[in-house]
Amino acid sequence: MIRPLPAEDWLNGNMPILDVRSPSEFARGHIPGAVNIPLFDDAERAVVGTLYKQQGRDTAVLEGLRIVGPKLAPIVEQANALARDGRIRVHCWRGGERSGSTAWLLDKAGFAEVRTLKGGYKAFRHHVLGSFRAPVALCVLGGFTGTGKTETLGHLRALGEQTIDLEALAHHKGSAFGALGEKPQPTTEHFENLLWAALRGLDTRRPVWVEDESLMIGHARIPDDLFHQIRTATLYFADMPVEQRAGRLVKDYGGFPKEQLAEATRRIEKRLGPQHCKAALEALDRGDLLSVALITLRWYDKAYLRGTQERDPQRVVRLPASADDLHGLAQRLKEHAAAH
Repeated sequence: MIRPLPAEDWLNGNMPILDVRSPSEFARGHIPGAVNIPLFDDAERAVVGTLYKQQGRDTAVLEGLRIVGPKLAPIVEQANALARDGRIRVHCWRGGERSGSTAWLLDKAGFAEVRTLKGGYKAFRHHVLGSFRAPVALCVLGGFTGTGKTETLGHLRALGEQTIDLEALAHHKGSAFGALGEKPQPTTEHFENLLWAALRGLDTRRPVWVEDESLMIGHARIPDDLFHQIRTATLYFADMPVEQRAGRLVKDYGGFPKEQLAEATRRIEKRLGPQHCKAALEALDRGDLLSVALITLRWYDKAYLRGTQERDPQRVVRLPASADDLHGLAQRLKEHAAAH
């Protein structure tokens, strides 16, 4: 049985998702958890698309059938391995020929239920972007660079709090040094998809903790509607002494090659100023990582403070923090949020 469904209904449940778009479409962004079994590879899709534009639908469909014919049995075999009890969800870009023909094939092959997505991945993306307009009971964890905000989020999770680690989703720690040790970043499109999936698994009427971020985390952009909520939510500012923060940065980044640290430092030369950048690079060369951290923190602290000053001061709560007791900080954050 083939069941075409709108995005909201199609996304419910836990049936496996088969994405039949081309590999490059899938790489640009996909539904989290979907498996890509492309009907056409990128070159084949280009050929069929060109024929459609130049010679019309009938010619394009015939060429598509020639390409897909030898793939039919493998597609059924892969879908069978993916499906649960003969039930599966299928989608393409617009919910047209590719998903429709795949659904027909799987139905004929004996699948109990094949759900197709009306409007395809395009409809899913519309659903994702619209979801960020819904209110979320955000609690924003802030503090100068090196405060251990990501680690504190982990302690909050351990205490039963709901959290979203934006930097983990973006594969970037948010600073000029933020790509060190990380996997390649997702596109902004796929970052939005991952963020949607993370929010979907939470009760957004209860507190959801996120780290205070700039609009861009590396090259991944936080959706405007959600970013507005982050900027207007209560900010819990963890106030940690600069010496402790510099020590944490040495611990977190000191193991990376000097060349990578120097390259990251040069990226912020204009912001640090040539003199401070030169001093940081000289300290790095002699292995004085603590001095490097203290020099770079001067600029990062000023930049973060400017962002904090743009917030409503009535919605900024300052809490003292120690690098030795982030679990205690998390406990106090939880208690304060519950009381307010």
